[in-house]
Amino acid sequence: MKTDILIIGSGCSGLYCALKLPRDRKILVISKEGFEDSDSYLAQGGICMLKDESDYDSYFADTLKAGHGENDKESVDIMIRSSRAVIEDLISYGARFQRDSEGNLMFTREGAHSDNRILFHDDVTGKEITSHLLEAVKKLDNVTLMDYTTMEDIIEKDNICYGAVMRMKDGSLEKCEADYTVLACGGIGGLFRHSTNYTHLTGDGVAIALKHKIELKNVNYIQIHPTTFYSEKPEDRSFLMSESLRGEGAKLYDKNMRRFTNELLPRDLLTQEIYKKMKKDGTKFVWEDLRTIPRDVLLKHFPNIVQHCLDNGIDPTKECVPVVPAQHYYMGGIKVNHVSGTSMKQLYAVGETACNGVHGRNRLASNSLLESLVFAKRAADDMVEHYSEVMKDEQAVTDAPLEAFVNDERLKAEYGQAVTDAIEEEEKVNPIGITIEKRYEAC
Repeated sequence: MKTDILIIGSGCSGLYCALKLPRDRKILVISKEGFEDSDSYLAQGGICMLKDESDYDSYFADTLKAGHGENDKESVDIMIRSSRAVIEDLISYGARFQRDSEGNLMFTREGAHSDNRILFHDDVTGKEITSHLLEAVKKLDNVTLMDYTTMEDIIEKDNICYGAVMRMKDGSLEKCEADYTVLACGGIGGLFRHSTNYTHLTGDGVAIALKHKIELKNVNYIQIHPTTFYSEKPEDRSFLMSESLRGEGAKLYDKNMRRFTNELLPRDLLTQEIYKKMKKDGTKFVWEDLRTIPRDVLLKHFPNIVQHCLDNGIDPTKECVPVVPAQHYYMGGIKVNHVSGTSMKQLYAVGETACNGVHGRNRLASNSLLESLVFAKRAADDMVEHYSEVMKDEQAVTDAPLEAFVNDERLKAEYGQAVTDAIEEEEKVNPIGITIEKRYEAC
């Protein structure tokens, strides 16, 4: 197979990158599962936007404070300055954000934000954005979409990427030659017993980067979301109780129904407070009170969360909801520059797979969708600018062996172990306080 640009992943970053590439370029987008089975679809809270210049300093400071000052400041500036253009673009693709009676965009607030700067669509903002991006991509004649197709490895020689080895829907192996390859394959939640992520997102991009000695950054920077619905039933995925709930006034209580913390702390700090309280009380969860949110706001803004609670025997308009922390987001990943280029030529990484330093040690709520989109567009722009410099090597693709990928289960285990080992090693050098074993216990 041959294509001009190969994009691994059908989340918002991969789709937006495809939309921002020239229509005269042949693009192949592959998805490990169905096109809608990406974490982009699961994002509940919203997407940040710089409302006006008066909010810039506050927004910048909030992002750095949440990230413990370890953020790449230029990346943060790029993200914030690009936000309005991205939102306008999303609206042009059909994304519907909440508006007031006069048609003005409405903004909400989440933990660690000092102002209301988050746009939303009910409690399914990620689905609203990503579904419209997918619809737009499907209309493009130059883009081919292939679901249930897995990247098993990249094809490279002398630190230049020439495409990838893929496992097709029927289980067969295929090599795809590409001028540029974009890794948009999501995070690492599938490596955890309990996570808000889809289980098939197992850090494939990071594993392959390790294999080919591509530079990584902050591989142990893993965010635990403080509030997911607690259930005794084993579940494929932990259900997220959105940060926006606490932004709208939801409170957290201990076993005695006493409030024990500031609900708007950054996620990592709030998670620590919840763990401490659970340990002290000897409980498996704490309580979240949604009754503090006006009933009409709760039902209108969070219909899917309310329905999930009802489906599990709890009426959040009348009683508290049990919540517990779970693995949620990956701030580390493949190290990229400000145009999403990796340390390997002709290879880019975007979205949760990449680490451009925006988030630092801890991600500020609702920066994920924005960061993914901003830097996906920058990757597309950079490819266009440097396309004349592309190097080709058909022989490298021809010589790439397929025998090593015959045993898919063994390969999955090897990749998962490689990522876990890398996280544990980094934790020894630059600890963030919770080892991979403790994360498994805690989550």
